[in-house]
Amino acid sequence: MTSVSAPLPTRRDELLARLGEPRTFDLAVIGGGATGLGVALDAAARGFSVVLVDSHDFAKGTSSRATKLVHGGVRYLAQGNIALVREALHERTTLLHNAPHLAQPLPFVMPSYKWWETPFYGAGLMTYDVLAGKAGLGATEFLGARRTLQCLPTVRTEGLKGGVKYWDGQFDDARLALALARTAASLGALVLNYCPVRALIHEGTSVAGLVCEDAESGRQYTVRARCVVNATGVWVDTLRQMDGEALGRPVTPMVAPSQGVHIVVDREFLPSDHALMVPKTADGRVLFAVPWLGKLILGTTDSPRQDVVREPEPFREEVDFILSESARYLTRAPKAQDIRSIWVGLRPLVKPQDDDGENTKRISREHTVLASRSGLVTVTGGKWTTYRAMAEDVLQKCFALQLLPEKPAGVTNHLPMVGSPAPQALPRISEPQGMHSYGAEASFVGSLPGGTHQMREGLTEAMVRFAARYEYARTVEDMLARRSRLLFLDAKAAMELAPQVAAILQEELGINPRLEEFLVLAQQYLHAPAC
Repeated sequence: MTSVSAPLPTRRDELLARLGEPRTFDLAVIGGGATGLGVALDAAARGFSVVLVDSHDFAKGTSSRATKLVHGGVRYLAQGNIALVREALHERTTLLHNAPHLAQPLPFVMPSYKWWETPFYGAGLMTYDVLAGKAGLGATEFLGARRTLQCLPTVRTEGLKGGVKYWDGQFDDARLALALARTAASLGALVLNYCPVRALIHEGTSVAGLVCEDAESGRQYTVRARCVVNATGVWVDTLRQMDGEALGRPVTPMVAPSQGVHIVVDREFLPSDHALMVPKTADGRVLFAVPWLGKLILGTTDSPRQDVVREPEPFREEVDFILSESARYLTRAPKAQDIRSIWVGLRPLVKPQDDDGENTKRISREHTVLASRSGLVTVTGGKWTTYRAMAEDVLQKCFALQLLPEKPAGVTNHLPMVGSPAPQALPRISEPQGMHSYGAEASFVGSLPGGTHQMREGLTEAMVRFAARYEYARTVEDMLARRSRLLFLDAKAAMELAPQVAAILQEELGINPRLEEFLVLAQQYLHAPAC
């Protein structure tokens, strides 16, 4: 199959009209993050009729707040989870092939300051190469101190023994989620953001659909479906509880949320196309310094929390940890005042039934698919890299429950995403964002009004219009957080640009683009807790 050459318009009135048609879908997916969108795409590619709704924007939650790595999981290898690593390495290659404008290989260097670290970690990473097999992106290399400094020019030199270079991948998570949504739509799926589910429909003891609400008008829609999938990430227990209450059955929570903080600083702190990887920090975590879209991402943390808020804020000790650990490895360490943006993601870790969720670093990163007595299929856990394999597992569960007729798997193995071009001559994702993020659609974007009007380097007026017309954008946040990644890269710059973006969206959509709400949110991304 080939990617769609002409973009599909995303007029909300037309999408809502389709939602209101009297019909029964094969599959209704609740949740527009990586997992839900992956399920919708896989099902649509197999020929099922699909509807997907999300209470907010696509990838508003966890799926836009990853460390931006497409990886097999070096830390999982250290934990001995060979099966998870092998699956992730296979999926890594598939993703890089299907969306080369949004996911690409990235070299990592692990500096060594003790004599045993290079051979020890190098041997482990060579095992990583063996597991990858033909799906490998490059061979692991043992580096001397001089070569390590060439790759990481600002790494601390005192006591530097050498290093290990290995390969993984990086990606633009929010734009990949959008590509999944648009690719699914090109195959007939109906996908809608800002459409929260208010109730589940039951016939007898079986779930038979849902009631959702257009968040802009307040109008409710009854959607019937043969199979309903709960893919709401850290919020899956809320929907499971809704299902259980309708049938008078108690539900035991399955998710232990974990918080990961990311700090963004200028590339001058590590001016390289190589990422820095620290395998074991002072408290046993993994730390990355990753070049991404012209900036440098430092992270991440792994802190349990009991609440599941939409915009989690970093804990003071998390910011302190990242900055202090960075100071151990960089000759010039970033300070709190150097932070351009700071953002937090919640991971939906699946806890064992006898676990209280207090030690999230030890909880498995594998995904879980289960079905309630009503037939509601819930999927959670996992990670971005394996979204496609998770989707196949979800559909296999639907088949096993005889909710859908079985159709062969593997249809998304070689399914290019919308905008997927030939991979040659693409700028690296570590370079500043720009027209290359649109892949094969770049020329179309440039043809729209304002195609040459640079509102800021890497963002044109035409990009905002394209987001409104073809990418489901409804608000300033949609545009500056997820269509463009400016909020995640430089919160102050996003605030300065927001009024211009709001004016264009107002002209395109004729609705309030919620400028004031965005400015409040951007303040949160701009200021770190006092350290």
